[in-house]
Amino acid sequence: MPELPEMENYRRLLSELIINAPITNVVVNREKSINVPVESFKEELLGTRTIFVERRGKHLIFHLNNGRRLLLHLMLGGLMYYGTEEDRPKRSTQIEISFGDRTLYFIGLRLGHLHLHSAKEVDELFAPLGPEPLDRRMTPEKFAGILQGRRGSLKSLLVNQHVIAGIGNCYADEISYEAGLLPSVKVQDLTEASVARLYDAMQKVLREALEGGGYMDTPFMVGDQLTGGYDNQCKVYDREGEACYRCGGTINKSELNGRKVFYCPSCQHEQ
Repeated sequence: MPELPEMENYRRLLSELIINAPITNVVVNREKSINVPVESFKEELLGTRTIFVERRGKHLIFHLNNGRRLLLHLMLGGLMYYGTEEDRPKRSTQIEISFGDRTLYFIGLRLGHLHLHSAKEVDELFAPLGPEPLDRRMTPEKFAGILQGRRGSLKSLLVNQHVIAGIGNCYADEISYEAGLLPSVKVQDLTEASVARLYDAMQKVLREALEGGGYMDTPFMVGDQLTGGYDNQCKVYDREGEACYRCGGTINKSELNGRKVFYCPSCQHEQ
């Protein structure tokens, strides 16, 4: 599932390509991917322009010049491609939004969606979300305060969108590894030093993943050399049975609270 780095990478690319470009055509191949009747969806979008693309957690918000918002959540397996019919991936599309001779294809939205909302509705939907981990206001002190009084496993806390927005399975494991902590460690048992190390790990991993284009393996457009560049930099995620880059131990895969976890039992500890 695309997480903060992947969605922020998409946001940056889209901000360079579609801002103030009029929407010239809309195709909806799967009605369940939207939240209003197809004709209403098309009428609302045709001729409008995107004036700003925002990211909140794992969502993208397209701010339209008519005051409306398009809210995107790719969920599991979703991706976007910007280009022409000839060069796009040979996969079925759920929604297509054209800007002249280029189209933004929404692919894999079987679980994801592209919903049309008012600004007020978007604010209400995001009210329960936790703070952004890379926001300038996310200081070590604020992070420690967020963890204070929390209970349960570290993995469960990191992926809880009501606690911190944008982190999912992949980066929760990568952050835990960077901090030298087991994903199963109880948050309530972490020392002050461990919490400080965890904060530093979160900042380092997410920023490096963002600059590396995230782990999505499908280019966003022809000539895109950035998207997916972080995939080969993951230290533990999806590396079961391989050698740990840090200590040479073997990366394990297990299940914790219904989620898969990857970790190195040799150099990740309780503190």
